Amino acid sequence: MQLAMVGDKLIEADKLDLAYQDFGTYFGDGVYEVLRSYNGKLFALDEHIARFKRSLAEIEIEGVDVDDIKNKVVSTWKKTGFANAKIYFHITRGAGVRDHSAEGLTPRFLLIISELEEATAQKQTGISVITTPDTRWKRCDIKSLNLLPNVLAKRKAHKAGCDEAIFVDDKGFVTEGSSSAFFTIFGDKLQTSPLAINILPSVTRLFVMKIYKNAGLELMEKQITPAEAVKADEMFIAVSSKDIVPVVKFDGKLIADGKPGKYAKKLMEEFKNLVK
Repeated sequence: MQLAMVGDKLIEADKLDLAYQDFGTYFGDGVYEVLRSYNGKLFALDEHIARFKRSLAEIEIEGVDVDDIKNKVVSTWKKTGFANAKIYFHITRGAGVRDHSAEGLTPRFLLIISELEEATAQKQTGISVITTPDTRWKRCDIKSLNLLPNVLAKRKAHKAGCDEAIFVDDKGFVTEGSSSAFFTIFGDKLQTSPLAINILPSVTRLFVMKIYKNAGLELMEKQITPAEAVKADEMFIAVSSKDIVPVVKFDGKLIADGKPGKYAKKLMEEFKNLVK
């Protein structure tokens, strides 16, 4: 017999609700996506579903009908009536007796849809960020549920009065934010780290890479150090729930004049045109 305690109640483990035995809870064994809608239209759904499908394959979760997941996302979002929404969904390997090598589990799906307000104030004034060592696992290209380092980094940022933490790897190079892609601008050159297994292929990053020319920028995908980044003329993060947000302070130091720059503003306008 196996016993379990939930709250102050002791019960037989086989009578536990499956939510308590989910492998996402036990091991962070699952993958997720976050996308959003703008003015009654889902944005970049196919790109998010494609990344989700890849993540499932990379951690070998089988038996998931990705088209069915897509249909659930669309139909449930429509039922909410939320014109501007953040849509979160995940799949875990399943639920059962805690066993690292368990086989034959039935994947479990969760979908949460939240009404979303535009991050207007942050875009007008810009945000502050700090750097922190990148202690995440080596496969950050997979959008997995293993997010404890991200949580701790974000907590560190908030305790310092900042809005985001920017990871720095063991070689001293900036990778990305705890929940965002990271960009700097030098003159008319847009800089971001090239994609690798330690960087998530951000969907918002993907669309920034499609519109930067419209803002009059040239692209250079290269790694930089925090000491180099702080000398940038402009800086911004890109994240699905907020799209493009200017950064005006980096590790306590102002970026240029401490105000959102002209190119960040142009990119925000181009992104608005894109989601229309």
